[in-house]
Amino acid sequence: MSNTQKSAMDLIARPGEITLGIELPLDNDWSPAGDARRREEGRPYGVPDLTRYPELVRQIDDARFAALWMRDVPVFDPRNFGDAGSVYDPFVNLGYLAAATKNVALGTAAIVLPLRHPMMVAKAAASVEQLSGGRLILGLASGDRPVEYPLLGLDFEARGETFRKGVDYLRAAWKNGGLPLGDGRSVSEYDLLPKPTGNRIPMVIAGNGQQSNDWIAGNMNGRFVYPGDLNRMASQAADFRSRRAAAGHDRGAFISAFHLDLADDPDEVATPRRFGARLGRNSFIDHMARLQDVGVDHLAVLLRPSRRPLPEVIEELALDVLPQLRSTDTKTRAA
Repeated sequence: MSNTQKSAMDLIARPGEITLGIELPLDNDWSPAGDARRREEGRPYGVPDLTRYPELVRQIDDARFAALWMRDVPVFDPRNFGDAGSVYDPFVNLGYLAAATKNVALGTAAIVLPLRHPMMVAKAAASVEQLSGGRLILGLASGDRPVEYPLLGLDFEARGETFRKGVDYLRAAWKNGGLPLGDGRSVSEYDLLPKPTGNRIPMVIAGNGQQSNDWIAGNMNGRFVYPGDLNRMASQAADFRSRRAAAGHDRGAFISAFHLDLADDPDEVATPRRFGARLGRNSFIDHMARLQDVGVDHLAVLLRPSRRPLPEVIEELALDVLPQLRSTDTKTRAA
């Protein structure tokens, strides 16, 4: 991270532009051809093809996308959810990405904090922050899969309170002055190493974590929301920023996602699908401009529905979309 860059958040929240990131896993199993290939290989639905993962990661990093995002799915539940997410343990994966990439922010969307002791999360996150040169964005959530809690002997209904206590612990553990006990006290005889740069790591919340909007604005550097109606997203972004201003904080980062099937024809109009669409790049650029207009700073795209080969899609996004997004005039990008 350069001397002028203050935080990994600077990689995704840039004045005058909307940035683009890629969500793992990197396959196209949700396309018709990809699903047929999955069946032939005998993989359960939702378990991705990871054979080209390393080369695609390097392509994304070299192309200077803003971020790579991964989910936290501890237990594959094919009956109720049918999606294995990024498969790899998120912190092991982050360690690999810290070495395999040089430019992109490394984001989690999101670590299910109540499932882990916050001391171990604090140490793992600080390790990634140091090894990546300050590129970690720690996305956190309370979890929406009830099956995981009883498997670990944890109370699903108490996850909101556990989440808040966990966030407090993380902040205390990253500071100098001893190891927190979780009750407001600390033990000066012990400490947690390494410490992150500046004794802090930017945190964003995915969903609401069972928390109030005031708590989110006061404690999280960013908010990651599901894609949806633009008016709703505009209201969410404005509310988040007004509450942050009232708490004396900077504007923070407002983040969303999109399931992208990029058409060959750059002028193909959008055919909506759940959480995204099939569309040409010009329509996608227009959509990004509208998102920026309503207050979105960063969009994480999932490429699993893509009918085209992923290297080809990534290359088109890098060559023909990213330069358009770096314009400060959203009204004339697609002109």
